[in-house]
Amino acid sequence: MKLNELRDNPGATKNRIRVGRGIGSGKGKTAGRGVKGQKSREGVSINGFEGGQMPIYRRLPKRGFNNPTRKSFAVVNLDRIQKAIDAKKLDATAVITEKALIEAGLVRRSQDGVRLLGKGELSVKVAIEVAGASATAREGVEKAGGTLTVTGAAAEAAPAAV
Repeated sequence: MKLNELRDNPGATKNRIRVGRGIGSGKGKTAGRGVKGQKSREGVSINGFEGGQMPIYRRLPKRGFNNPTRKSFAVVNLDRIQKAIDAKKLDATAVITEKALIEAGLVRRSQDGVRLLGKGELSVKVAIEVAGASATAREGVEKAGGTLTVTGAAAEAAPAAV
């Protein structure tokens, strides 16, 4: 069998109904839309209209807001960094930066930076430079004998390591 011989199974596809093409078609004149009224007209969209009843989007209260200055960080856990080091995707002797994490495939894109989280453990002494880190991540890196440098806006908000 060749690609040009591929066909759908019989009955798998239906031809679309051409409406408004004469009374002999069974869908002529009003084309299945009934007679008159808003829904028989062209370009009608009445989503959210509930027949005069107060619509749900007006019955429910407004909640929250969208912060226009919110930062969105790409997240990396310690165990994923350890796996990448074991697989020789990351060099433990060099400083691990956001660029190195992207090249190793741990982060697809850095967004507003990379935030390090503390799931898992490191067994190698590493120097990591990221935009943000959790307290457990900081402990995990320092426990392995490494250093963690937090850069960017997250550095100002995070408490200093004691």
